[in-house]
Amino acid sequence: MADPTTPAGYPTALGASGPRTITLLGHDLAEDIMGSVGFGELAFWLAAQRRPTPGERRVFEAVLAALADHGFTPTAIVTRLTYLSAPDSIQGALAAGLLGGGSRFLGVTEDTGRFLHDVLESLAGALPADEAGWDEVALRAVRERRAAGQLVPGLGHHVHKEGDPRTARLLRIATEEDRFGPHLRLFAAIGRVHPAVLGRTLPLNGAGVCGAALADLDLPLPLLRAFALLARTAGLIGQLAEELRHPVARDVFLSVDRNNTAVPPDPYVPEPLTERRRGD
Repeated sequence: MADPTTPAGYPTALGASGPRTITLLGHDLAEDIMGSVGFGELAFWLAAQRRPTPGERRVFEAVLAALADHGFTPTAIVTRLTYLSAPDSIQGALAAGLLGGGSRFLGVTEDTGRFLHDVLESLAGALPADEAGWDEVALRAVRERRAAGQLVPGLGHHVHKEGDPRTARLLRIATEEDRFGPHLRLFAAIGRVHPAVLGRTLPLNGAGVCGAALADLDLPLPLLRAFALLARTAGLIGQLAEELRHPVARDVFLSVDRNNTAVPPDPYVPEPLTERRRGD
């Protein structure tokens, strides 16, 4: 048992400050990192505690660019509306937008990466050696999701019905940088085989391909959504910057406020319990 009189140790490889120096990741922050390491590279380095290769950095920064902004999404709208309500709280407006990163927006990045990783973990033996082998794995995975009544993460987009332009571009970049790994191979295979199971063709969306690419960079799966939020923070700053110069939040608020319709109350009625649930 540790001696309670002995000061606890708190090991960290991240930032540490002395009277005249600051170290970060074992380097002098001022002399070695500032002005020499870009923010995207540093974000990767902080999360992985290893410096990315040039190819890894390019893929990672392409992911950040892909997820930075996607127009008037709920996260952008709530950021603008929160700023309208509390212009003294920039941090509140940014936080409001980031809190909306979930299963429909931004969280798809993590959901897709985890889904693909789980499928890969379930495979026995070596990974497929050719496209036909990947298609077989993907077909089985899509069928299992459908049988369970679950959606396939990364499939479909409410705007890009004919194909998400971010997906093709990121696949090319990963190929060029020799970072087209098993997660991306499985994701691409899902894009090829899912129509045979679902009876329709859906696009592989940008958030999903970003999750696959991040997983192939060997970044921690629990942090995949964090990287999406990191990217979207830059986009939300842009939304606020535009709101300062060309405000629309007040128009959004007034549009709803002046066009709501009063209706009678609709009391909630829970579904009746089944006989099995009631017990004997």
